[in-house]
Amino acid sequence: MVRSSRITCSSAAAMAMAGAGGSSSSDGDEAGEEIESAPPLRVGEERAIGSSGIRKRLLRAGEGWATPVPPDEVSVHYVGSLPDGTLFASTRDGGGEPRTINLGSGEVVAGLETGICTMKKGEKALFILPPLSCEDPGVPGVPTGSELHFEVELLSWLTVVDVYKNGGIVKKVLSTGGNRQTGDLDEVTVKYKIKLLDESIVDESPKEGSTFFVNEGHVCAALPKVLKTMKEGERAVVMVQSQYAFGEQGRAAKNQFSAVPPNSAVNIDVELVSLKPVVDVTGDLKVMKKTLKCVDGIRAPHDGETVHIRYTGRLEDGTVFEKFGFDGETFEFIIDEEQVTVGLDCAVATMVKGELAEVTVKFEYGFGNTEEQRQLIMVPPFSTLIYEVELIDFTKEKESWEMSAHEKLEAAEKSKVAGNDLFKIGKFQRAAKKYSKALSYINEEEHFEDEVEESTKTLRVSCWLNHAACCLKLKDFAQAISLCSKVLEIESCNVKALYRRAQAYVESYDLELAKTDVLKALELDPDNREVKLLQANLKKLQVESNKWDAKLYANMFDRTAKESDVVSKKRKVQNTSHNEAAKSPDSEEALEMVKEE
Repeated sequence: MVRSSRITCSSAAAMAMAGAGGSSSSDGDEAGEEIESAPPLRVGEERAIGSSGIRKRLLRAGEGWATPVPPDEVSVHYVGSLPDGTLFASTRDGGGEPRTINLGSGEVVAGLETGICTMKKGEKALFILPPLSCEDPGVPGVPTGSELHFEVELLSWLTVVDVYKNGGIVKKVLSTGGNRQTGDLDEVTVKYKIKLLDESIVDESPKEGSTFFVNEGHVCAALPKVLKTMKEGERAVVMVQSQYAFGEQGRAAKNQFSAVPPNSAVNIDVELVSLKPVVDVTGDLKVMKKTLKCVDGIRAPHDGETVHIRYTGRLEDGTVFEKFGFDGETFEFIIDEEQVTVGLDCAVATMVKGELAEVTVKFEYGFGNTEEQRQLIMVPPFSTLIYEVELIDFTKEKESWEMSAHEKLEAAEKSKVAGNDLFKIGKFQRAAKKYSKALSYINEEEHFEDEVEESTKTLRVSCWLNHAACCLKLKDFAQAISLCSKVLEIESCNVKALYRRAQAYVESYDLELAKTDVLKALELDPDNREVKLLQANLKKLQVESNKWDAKLYANMFDRTAKESDVVSKKRKVQNTSHNEAAKSPDSEEALEMVKEE
């Protein structure tokens, strides 16, 4: 009777096999790959795997497209035989149980692992391994240098994730979740049970689960770390070493739970029941959007589009200060037109139709440092605002690709005029967005008919120049230089572009480049007052720069001279000491002391 056996091989054999799928592969084959760009095997076909001589014959196709990879835990049936049909190992013998293998751990011959990594769930295949001096003293009948045949059926596998790649937190997925991955800022509801290795329970969530923000942590360091690898609905068991659990101190008994001894490893059964995605809308944690109802949407509303919402605004203590859109008529406003608080505007611009969210707005993006009379109450200064808002619908503007050439020009001109109006009242950030939007309709890749090409070029240049003027006001000098350079590529004698680029160079302290642009601008327009003023300012800056350089060099040379003088004096002292030491009875000892100095 053939018995189930653990097949091992010598270290030399394992290294040879590793070329087919181990981490030390010399030919670069990845686990799960058969032949690069090769079509899938059909039943009955045979093909080499990698370059180590292993061959695979497909006996039954599997399901789906996924294949296991180290360190996944696979469940397989296999039968091992020699070329003459002699069996030496089988999990099927006598109705045997499937074998569980941790890929990458060296539990079986490397060539067999390599083959398993090419299989899909339910697949059955024959793997032919070349002679590799395999041996197992406990399994008679496996001669040295024999070719091995393994008939393998991949029943299932559990995905295993080594979070830190050091064995400190290892997650084994029991059931996969949906599509939404947990983020660092998200609010999650989690069911968990934390146990010592002797199965003593040291902590457990309420039946409904515990709710917390991932980045705020919970119970022990490992829990938030592993949650960031999980998807909504996922269940897993997590093996945690002591440094990621309760550390050297352990933890005293808590409520009805056991104490955690110092330096204890734990196992965590965890289920991510639900998550509410949280987005830092403004990038400074001052406008935070937590999605309460997720929906699939094609896109969020763009600047200038009208949105239809219903919302309730309240203070941190729960006091409602306004409520709109619940009386049958939705509340409408235009994105980026300052018709609502900046925080609410920015948040709604990230939402999709049907989404419900809670938006927390710090005072900088709300009503600022002054009190504000709203629909229901007077909002105090420095108030944090909390909105619960639902995006019912929004009116979509035509996309650029949907427009005719005439419509693109018309839309670009409209955006440019809006930008000009905003610039005049000092709204430089919003003006810049308008010029950018105008340019999106008439970008350099767009092709227009000859009769409108010249007017398109003129409009494009105007928008570049106006956008550059905004960038100067916003102190984005690199972008200003880039925009002016675009103008000068097609209009090398454009005085405005030279002037504004020179301004940006001055602010960036690239004085020589600024001087070049100023001189060329004055050559083209000798009477230009703004350029002359810039030239006068530039000359002052150059004089100051020269003085600073002269002082810097003087200090540098002075310091070098002093250091040289110190070195000279030190050498003189050392030489004197050396001569005196040479004359004394203890001259050799004295000489060593001088050397040590």
